[in-house]
Amino acid sequence: MKVTIIGSGYVGLVTGACLAEQGNSVFCLDLDPKKIEILNSGGVPIYEPGLKEMIDRNRAAGRLQFSTDIAASVAHGDIQFIAVGTPPDEDGSADLQYVVAAARNIGRHMTTAKVIVDKSTVPVGTADKVAEAIIKELSMRDLSPELCSVVSNPEFLKEGAAVDDFMRPDRIVIGTSSDPAGLRAKEQMRKLYAPFNRHHERTYYMDVKSAELTKYAANAMLATRISFMNELANLADLVGADIEAVRQGIGSDSRIGYGFLYSGTGYGGSCFPKDVSALSKTAMEYGRDLKILEAVESVNEAQKMILVEKIEKRFGSDLTNMKFAIWGLAFKPNTDDMREAPSRVIIRELVKRGAQVVSYDPVAMEEAKHCFEIDFKDNPEGLKKVAMVQDHMAALDGCDALVIVTEWKAFRSPDFDLLMQKLKRAIIFDGRNLYEPSAMREVGIEYHGIGRHN
Repeated sequence: MKVTIIGSGYVGLVTGACLAEQGNSVFCLDLDPKKIEILNSGGVPIYEPGLKEMIDRNRAAGRLQFSTDIAASVAHGDIQFIAVGTPPDEDGSADLQYVVAAARNIGRHMTTAKVIVDKSTVPVGTADKVAEAIIKELSMRDLSPELCSVVSNPEFLKEGAAVDDFMRPDRIVIGTSSDPAGLRAKEQMRKLYAPFNRHHERTYYMDVKSAELTKYAANAMLATRISFMNELANLADLVGADIEAVRQGIGSDSRIGYGFLYSGTGYGGSCFPKDVSALSKTAMEYGRDLKILEAVESVNEAQKMILVEKIEKRFGSDLTNMKFAIWGLAFKPNTDDMREAPSRVIIRELVKRGAQVVSYDPVAMEEAKHCFEIDFKDNPEGLKKVAMVQDHMAALDGCDALVIVTEWKAFRSPDFDLLMQKLKRAIIFDGRNLYEPSAMREVGIEYHGIGRHN
């Protein structure tokens, strides 16, 4: 099948590469010439395990191309995926200007029937806006509105495992209308996703608005579980309980399960923060307050400060002449995504209290450097206190304590003898509970986890 992907960002690249891997002819459009230049020269503008190899393989086979040519992109695909960004607006709602602009371009250039697929995470009702924009352009050229049908097909990709999530999905959600154009679009989508359903049927067909709401509901539920466990972990610290034992105790209940029950420094990234906010904003537009989600957001913002609070409790509020090693900068492992990353809050707050920071991340160093320049744009002297090194053990040299923010595998079993030699004081503030408190006591390390018998 011929497919066009509008937007060559995280979702667009993974979607395009994976559909090409199944033998489809895929045209990826992006209006950023620098991004297209990177892709056409063999690079990939994001870090995602397995993605570059898949892109290289399918480009070499002639199934995957990248371009800034809008007219060519519309002409190519019978199915047009809109996978552009939907950043949060000032009021917390999703900014749909790029989605609507993509729709207008499709309507402006299409001459034959097209299935338009909303792949971007968008609020309920966006498909109607997309259809309206396309039909308006078609009417200006005296073309029938029945040439297009808008489908909702939300993505459920975890950063760091996105390729595997797409190729082996636990579910595929497709929302279509019930009119003749919608039924034709449903059949086209069935054919496109047939290779992913050979083992068993993974597709859930529903109306468009239900599909749009499903994406937000899923992310909001996962964010809620994270904030709930962080609340319990903070309570565990106060009462002397062990949150890891609690996690196992409740996770063994089949009605609850173990997923997303790990306590830490709060969630970040491109999805949970903006999707929870956007869903709350949608509810407000309909006169409803989603009080649980308001609490989820509040807990998450507070949780990003939990390690700073533990450091203050141990050393005091004045951290002048102190130096801290930071392991992990990306909001989660296996990605270089620094959006809403807890590390940015922690580093900014430590510097504000007079500390120096030496940081390391396996893949996010370049992105982190750019983010720190933004975070400290009004405090250039503070930026000078943030150093970046190319080895996680080198970050420890002469530091007063180690602060673990991201749970990269490389941090799970370090040389603790060498770690103790390099640190001024054998102290670890573990924001991801990588180590057992009893094991740390045995080797002589003062250990501060999140809800772990500290």
